[in-house]
Amino acid sequence: MPSGQSASLLWRGGSLLVVLVALYTYIRIPSTSIPTPNLSDISTATVYTLPPLPYAYDALEPQISNQIMELHHSKHHQTYVTNLNKAIKDGGTNKSLMKFNGGGHINHSLFWKNLAPAGSAETSGVAGSKLKAVIKHKWGSQEAFETAFSAALLGIQGSGWGWLVKKANGELEIVTTKDQDPITGATPIVGVDMWEHAYYLQYLNGKAAYVENIWKIINWKVAEERFLSESQDEFKELKAMF
Repeated sequence: MPSGQSASLLWRGGSLLVVLVALYTYIRIPSTSIPTPNLSDISTATVYTLPPLPYAYDALEPQISNQIMELHHSKHHQTYVTNLNKAIKDGGTNKSLMKFNGGGHINHSLFWKNLAPAGSAETSGVAGSKLKAVIKHKWGSQEAFETAFSAALLGIQGSGWGWLVKKANGELEIVTTKDQDPITGATPIVGVDMWEHAYYLQYLNGKAAYVENIWKIINWKVAEERFLSESQDEFKELKAMF
Protein backbone atom coordinates (compact mmCIF):
# COMPACT_ATOMS: atom_id res chain seq x y z
CA MET A 1 0.00 0.00 0.00
CA PRO A 2 1.39 3.45 -0.86
CA SER A 3 1.96 5.93 1.93
CA GLY A 4 -0.38 8.94 2.30
CA GLN A 5 2.20 11.23 0.69
CA SER A 6 2.72 8.82 -2.23
CA ALA A 7 -1.04 8.50 -2.75
CA SER A 8 -1.40 12.27 -2.82
CA LEU A 9 1.34 12.56 -5.41
CA LEU A 10 -0.25 9.82 -7.52
CA TRP A 11 -3.67 11.58 -7.36
CA ARG A 12 -2.14 14.90 -8.36
CA GLY A 13 -0.18 13.28 -11.16
CA GLY A 14 -3.28 11.50 -12.39
CA SER A 15 -5.27 14.73 -12.37
CA LEU A 16 -2.52 16.48 -14.28
CA LEU A 17 -2.49 13.68 -16.83
CA VAL A 18 -6.26 14.00 -17.35
CA VAL A 19 -5.90 17.75 -17.92
CA LEU A 20 -3.06 17.25 -20.39
CA VAL A 21 -5.02 14.62 -22.33
CA ALA A 22 -8.08 16.86 -22.46
CA LEU A 23 -6.00 19.81 -23.62
CA TYR A 24 -4.29 17.69 -26.29
CA THR A 25 -7.65 16.43 -27.52
CA TYR A 26 -9.06 19.99 -27.69
CA ILE A 27 -6.06 21.25 -29.66
CA ARG A 28 -6.41 18.43 -32.18
CA ILE A 29 -10.09 19.24 -32.91
CA PRO A 30 -10.26 20.54 -36.50
CA SER A 31 -10.45 24.32 -36.53
CA THR A 32 -13.56 24.19 -38.72
CA SER A 33 -15.58 22.83 -35.80
CA ILE A 34 -14.91 25.94 -33.71
CA PRO A 35 -16.09 28.89 -35.77
CA THR A 36 -14.30 32.14 -35.14
CA PRO A 37 -16.59 35.19 -35.25
CA ASN A 38 -15.73 37.61 -38.02
CA LEU A 39 -15.88 40.97 -36.30
CA SER A 40 -15.72 42.77 -39.62
CA ASP A 41 -19.21 41.45 -40.42
CA ILE A 42 -20.61 43.98 -37.96
CA SER A 43 -19.30 46.92 -39.92
CA THR A 44 -19.73 45.61 -43.47
CA ALA A 45 -23.03 43.74 -43.26
CA THR A 46 -25.13 46.66 -44.48
CA VAL A 47 -24.27 49.71 -46.54
CA TYR A 48 -27.04 52.23 -47.14
CA THR A 49 -27.25 54.33 -50.29
CA LEU A 50 -29.05 57.48 -51.33
CA PRO A 51 -32.30 56.45 -53.05
CA PRO A 52 -33.05 58.12 -56.39
CA LEU A 53 -35.98 60.50 -56.56
CA PRO A 54 -39.07 59.29 -58.44
CA TYR A 55 -39.12 62.63 -60.30
CA ALA A 56 -36.74 65.36 -61.49
CA TYR A 57 -35.43 68.04 -59.13
CA ASP A 58 -37.60 70.66 -60.81
CA ALA A 59 -40.75 68.51 -60.92
CA LEU A 60 -42.25 69.98 -57.75
CA GLU A 61 -41.94 73.60 -58.82
CA PRO A 62 -43.33 76.10 -58.00
CA GLN A 63 -44.25 74.55 -54.63
CA ILE A 64 -40.66 73.44 -53.97
CA SER A 65 -37.87 74.88 -56.07
CA ASN A 66 -35.31 72.96 -58.08
CA GLN A 67 -32.54 74.46 -55.91
CA ILE A 68 -34.09 73.26 -52.65
CA MET A 69 -34.81 69.78 -53.98
CA GLU A 70 -31.28 69.31 -55.30
CA LEU A 71 -29.65 70.51 -52.08
CA HIS A 72 -32.10 68.69 -49.85
CA HIS A 73 -31.70 65.37 -51.64
CA SER A 74 -28.09 65.33 -52.87
CA LYS A 75 -26.53 67.13 -49.90
CA HIS A 76 -28.67 66.84 -46.76
CA HIS A 77 -30.04 63.34 -47.30
CA GLN A 78 -26.67 62.15 -48.59
CA THR A 79 -25.03 63.44 -45.41
CA TYR A 80 -27.37 61.34 -43.27
CA VAL A 81 -26.56 58.27 -45.38
CA THR A 82 -22.81 58.91 -45.23
CA ASN A 83 -22.81 59.42 -41.46
CA LEU A 84 -25.06 56.40 -40.92
CA ASN A 85 -22.66 54.15 -42.82
CA LYS A 86 -19.74 55.56 -40.86
CA ALA A 87 -21.52 54.90 -37.56
CA ILE A 88 -22.22 51.32 -38.64
CA LYS A 89 -18.61 50.84 -39.76
CA ASP A 90 -17.48 52.04 -36.33
CA GLY A 91 -19.46 49.20 -34.76
CA GLY A 92 -22.84 50.88 -34.31
CA THR A 93 -22.15 51.53 -30.64
CA ASN A 94 -22.98 55.24 -30.74
CA LYS A 95 -26.75 54.86 -30.56
CA SER A 96 -27.35 58.61 -30.64
CA LEU A 97 -25.56 58.93 -33.99
CA MET A 98 -27.23 55.79 -35.28
CA LYS A 99 -30.70 57.08 -34.44
CA PHE A 100 -30.14 60.61 -35.74
CA ASN A 101 -28.61 59.62 -39.07
CA GLY A 102 -30.64 56.45 -39.47
CA GLY A 103 -33.80 58.40 -38.73
CA GLY A 104 -32.74 61.08 -41.21
CA HIS A 105 -32.35 58.44 -43.90
CA ILE A 106 -35.68 56.78 -43.07
CA ASN A 107 -37.68 60.00 -42.86
CA HIS A 108 -36.36 61.47 -46.09
CA SER A 109 -36.81 58.19 -47.97
CA LEU A 110 -40.48 58.24 -46.98
CA PHE A 111 -40.83 61.98 -47.67
CA TRP A 112 -39.65 61.87 -51.29
CA LYS A 113 -42.15 59.17 -52.16
CA ASN A 114 -45.16 60.90 -50.62
CA LEU A 115 -44.63 63.92 -52.91
CA ALA A 116 -45.59 64.25 -56.58
CA PRO A 117 -45.93 67.07 -59.10
CA ALA A 118 -48.95 69.32 -58.66
CA GLY A 119 -51.68 68.52 -61.15
CA SER A 120 -50.55 64.90 -61.57
CA ALA A 121 -52.89 61.95 -61.16
CA GLU A 122 -51.22 61.15 -57.82
CA THR A 123 -52.10 64.55 -56.33
CA SER A 124 -55.60 64.87 -57.79
CA GLY A 125 -58.78 65.06 -55.77
CA VAL A 126 -59.76 61.50 -56.71
CA ALA A 127 -56.41 59.94 -55.82
CA GLY A 128 -56.37 57.88 -52.63
CA SER A 129 -60.15 57.80 -52.36
CA LYS A 130 -60.22 54.92 -49.85
CA LEU A 131 -57.79 56.70 -47.52
CA LYS A 132 -59.59 60.00 -47.94
CA ALA A 133 -62.87 58.34 -46.98
CA VAL A 134 -61.33 57.24 -43.68
CA ILE A 135 -59.86 60.72 -43.18
CA LYS A 136 -63.32 62.26 -43.75
CA HIS A 137 -64.85 59.86 -41.24
CA LYS A 138 -62.20 60.79 -38.66
CA TRP A 139 -61.96 64.57 -39.15
CA GLY A 140 -65.24 65.40 -40.84
CA SER A 141 -63.74 66.57 -44.14
CA GLN A 142 -60.49 66.65 -46.09
CA GLU A 143 -60.23 70.39 -45.42
CA ALA A 144 -60.65 69.91 -41.66
CA PHE A 145 -57.93 67.25 -41.72
CA GLU A 146 -55.50 69.47 -43.61
CA THR A 147 -56.21 72.33 -41.20
CA ALA A 148 -55.49 70.09 -38.20
CA PHE A 149 -52.34 68.68 -39.78
CA SER A 150 -51.12 72.16 -40.74
CA ALA A 151 -51.63 73.39 -37.18
CA ALA A 152 -49.55 70.48 -35.88
CA LEU A 153 -46.79 71.27 -38.40
CA LEU A 154 -46.67 74.96 -37.48
CA GLY A 155 -46.69 74.08 -33.80
CA ILE A 156 -43.39 72.20 -34.01
CA GLN A 157 -40.72 73.92 -31.93
CA GLY A 158 -37.32 73.84 -33.60
CA SER A 159 -36.73 71.05 -36.11
CA GLY A 160 -38.94 68.04 -36.64
CA TRP A 161 -41.53 66.25 -38.73
CA GLY A 162 -45.29 66.02 -38.94
CA TRP A 163 -46.94 62.69 -39.76
CA LEU A 164 -50.22 61.07 -40.53
CA VAL A 165 -49.84 57.55 -39.15
CA LYS A 166 -51.89 54.38 -38.90
CA LYS A 167 -51.80 52.98 -35.39
CA ALA A 168 -51.71 49.27 -34.62
CA ASN A 169 -55.50 49.25 -34.24
CA GLY A 170 -55.90 50.75 -37.74
CA GLU A 171 -56.91 54.19 -36.52
CA LEU A 172 -55.42 57.31 -38.12
CA GLU A 173 -53.62 59.91 -36.04
CA ILE A 174 -51.63 63.13 -36.59
CA VAL A 175 -48.32 63.12 -34.69
CA THR A 176 -45.09 65.10 -34.67
CA THR A 177 -41.54 63.90 -34.06
CA LYS A 178 -38.45 65.77 -32.91
CA ASP A 179 -35.28 66.20 -34.98
CA GLN A 180 -34.89 63.01 -37.04
CA ASP A 181 -36.66 60.58 -34.73
CA PRO A 182 -38.42 57.99 -36.91
CA ILE A 183 -41.96 56.75 -36.42
CA THR A 184 -42.14 53.64 -34.22
CA GLY A 185 -45.13 51.57 -33.22
CA ALA A 186 -47.23 52.87 -36.14
CA THR A 187 -47.20 53.00 -39.94
CA PRO A 188 -46.21 56.35 -41.49
CA ILE A 189 -48.71 57.36 -44.16
CA VAL A 190 -47.71 60.96 -44.98
CA GLY A 191 -44.66 62.79 -43.64
CA VAL A 192 -43.77 66.49 -43.92
CA ASP A 193 -40.27 67.77 -43.25
CA MET A 194 -40.30 70.89 -41.07
CA TRP A 195 -36.54 71.40 -40.88
CA GLU A 196 -35.55 74.80 -42.26
CA HIS A 197 -33.46 73.20 -45.00
CA ALA A 198 -36.73 71.92 -46.50
CA TYR A 199 -38.07 75.40 -47.27
CA TYR A 200 -35.91 78.32 -46.12
CA LEU A 201 -34.10 79.11 -49.40
CA GLN A 202 -37.48 79.62 -51.04
CA TYR A 203 -39.88 80.67 -48.29
CA LEU A 204 -37.41 82.28 -45.84
CA ASN A 205 -39.26 82.50 -42.51
CA GLY A 206 -42.67 82.07 -44.17
CA LYS A 207 -43.11 78.44 -43.25
CA ALA A 208 -46.90 78.86 -43.17
CA ALA A 209 -46.78 79.37 -46.96
CA TYR A 210 -44.63 76.25 -47.29
CA VAL A 211 -47.18 74.25 -45.31
CA GLU A 212 -50.05 75.66 -47.37
CA ASN A 213 -48.35 74.68 -50.63
CA ILE A 214 -47.25 71.24 -49.51
CA TRP A 215 -50.84 70.01 -49.82
CA LYS A 216 -50.72 70.64 -53.56
CA ILE A 217 -47.95 68.06 -53.99
CA ILE A 218 -48.95 65.24 -51.62
CA ASN A 219 -48.93 61.88 -53.40
CA TRP A 220 -52.25 60.42 -52.24
CA LYS A 221 -51.72 57.28 -54.31
CA VAL A 222 -48.59 56.37 -52.31
CA ALA A 223 -50.28 57.45 -49.07
CA GLU A 224 -53.19 55.11 -49.72
CA GLU A 225 -50.85 52.24 -50.61
CA ARG A 226 -49.11 52.68 -47.25
CA PHE A 227 -52.46 52.82 -45.47
CA LEU A 228 -53.75 49.63 -47.09
CA SER A 229 -50.48 47.69 -46.94
CA GLU A 230 -50.10 44.82 -44.51
CA SER A 231 -46.39 44.36 -45.19
CA GLN A 232 -43.77 44.79 -42.49
CA ASP A 233 -41.88 48.02 -41.90
CA GLU A 234 -39.27 48.24 -44.67
CA PHE A 235 -36.89 49.92 -42.22
CA LYS A 236 -37.40 47.44 -39.39
CA GLU A 237 -33.82 46.14 -39.59
CA LEU A 238 -32.32 49.64 -39.47
CA LYS A 239 -34.53 50.74 -36.55
CA ALA A 240 -33.41 47.65 -34.62
CA MET A 241 -29.86 49.06 -34.67
CA PHE A 242 -30.92 52.03 -32.56
